[in-house]
Amino acid sequence: MVSVKSASDIEKMMEAGKIAAHALNVVEQKLRPGMTTKDIDKIVHHEITSHGAVPSFLGLYGFPGSACVSVNEEVIHGIPGSRRLNEGDIVSVDLGAHYKGFHSDTCFTFPVGQVAPEVRKLLEDTNQSLYEAINAVQVGARLGDISHTVEQYCSERGYGIVREYCGHGIGQEVHEDPEVPNHGKAGHGMRLIEGMTFCIEPMINLQGDGVHTLSNGWTVVTNSGSCSAHFEHMILVTANGPVIMTKR
Repeated sequence: MVSVKSASDIEKMMEAGKIAAHALNVVEQKLRPGMTTKDIDKIVHHEITSHGAVPSFLGLYGFPGSACVSVNEEVIHGIPGSRRLNEGDIVSVDLGAHYKGFHSDTCFTFPVGQVAPEVRKLLEDTNQSLYEAINAVQVGARLGDISHTVEQYCSERGYGIVREYCGHGIGQEVHEDPEVPNHGKAGHGMRLIEGMTFCIEPMINLQGDGVHTLSNGWTVVTNSGSCSAHFEHMILVTANGPVIMTKR
């Protein structure tokens, strides 16, 4: 069941979104080669809790970190630990804040120093596919319009599209209806109505669609071993167009 948020709900979610966006900003400011993924997790935990919120992912389904920190071939659900970041790596930091009863969720894939040109282009194109999809969020449009936009934009550029995982509704729970895939047909799916909130999150591979989960039961990696980019915003549907609730 898809929930429609009240004005009061939206106000709280906007606050939660600002906290999450701020945490990503601080990660970007402090990101350096030589850091571990656990160092990033500590930054995220501190920034979220210092604003009176709780990390949405900490303990969610048993996840052990405050953020999912995924490096290079890791697509999503990277467990923070001793993996050290090197010059030329990319790192996806996926996080959320639980504040006044509501969640936020956002992700950004950062380059660590100078990265290879094709990897930088992957980041730029994946991020742009997110904004192309956000532009498709209009009252009366269909979910398939969002999904198709990501698929078309990325497939035209030769990238692999992760199909096993997708965006989602969000509110009092981190994951609510509806699912928001990164592939689909325009003109299909439920119609968007004012007050809906959901996350759009392209997960795009440099080579090939295929992914699999590591033996830790969490971390999803590309079958090809190539890099994967992941960008995400939490979106509100309004009569005046989409509102990015996690805008940095």
